Amino acid sequence: MPVRKTASPREIKLHANGLTFSALEMGEGPLVLCLHGFPDHYRSYREQMPVLAAAGYRVVAPMNRGYEPSAIPEDGNYHINRMASDVVGWLDDLGVERAHLLGHDWGAVIGYATAAHAPRRVRSLMTMAVPHLRRMPRGLWKVPEQVRNSWYMGFFQLPLVSDVKVEKNDYAFIERLWRDWSPGWEWPAEEMTALKATFRRPGVLQGALGYYRAFFRPWQKDGRATFKLLTRKLEVPTLALTGASDGCMDTRLYDEIMRIDDFPAGLRVARIQGAGHFLHQEQPAEVNRVLLHWLD
Repeated sequence: MPVRKTASPREIKLHANGLTFSALEMGEGPLVLCLHGFPDHYRSYREQMPVLAAAGYRVVAPMNRGYEPSAIPEDGNYHINRMASDVVGWLDDLGVERAHLLGHDWGAVIGYATAAHAPRRVRSLMTMAVPHLRRMPRGLWKVPEQVRNSWYMGFFQLPLVSDVKVEKNDYAFIERLWRDWSPGWEWPAEEMTALKATFRRPGVLQGALGYYRAFFRPWQKDGRATFKLLTRKLEVPTLALTGASDGCMDTRLYDEIMRIDDFPAGLRVARIQGAGHFLHQEQPAEVNRVLLHWLD
């Protein structure tokens, strides 16, 4: 695929389900929609956007639900099925029938849910750092260390206590997670500054933690809908990337629970050496190479 020069990303506004989302946009061509995770924001894809745009793609990276005041729902609903609905709304707002989805962390989970919810709107699915959850019980049995890695999920079920802890000492908790999840990675100082600025905005911390609190309420109506989406076989071609040194989501899970039978349209798994949880920021050249090969 020919590569051409691109300009810097521009910020646009997207609308879905009565909410307004800021997004970064670059390039022209088939759409690649980039979904960020936690603790992160739309700058997560700063290393991918110029490369994908130069290769002939239109790349859009929105802020997820809850990550800015205009995207905070009045009902406080952060169930993943609602996020899948947001993605479909963004495609409608962009005037695009089908798109490639690229998701990291919670963005990967949203990608799996969207592919199950609206497979005809998804050209292909690319996920990073979180495997499909359909067989996760088996994964926890085979890789029990993952239970220890996921300690923070239980901690986030303590309202106020966890909120205060995350915010304490200028969000030092976020730096702790980045260190633990991507051992040895020295992130750009300016990116951590920008990320903390996102979390200081009114309601964002509660929104970000709301993902975890909603996920552990499967008895709720939207919780049941989310469970159905995340345990369904996926009818779209899927690429799944994992960092070999991921301290958040053990890379061995991919060997145990990512099964071709669950991906009738095709599955490829790629393990990125020298990278942890934030693999696309740690090893951008290798990740970009794999993404471009998949898209091409």
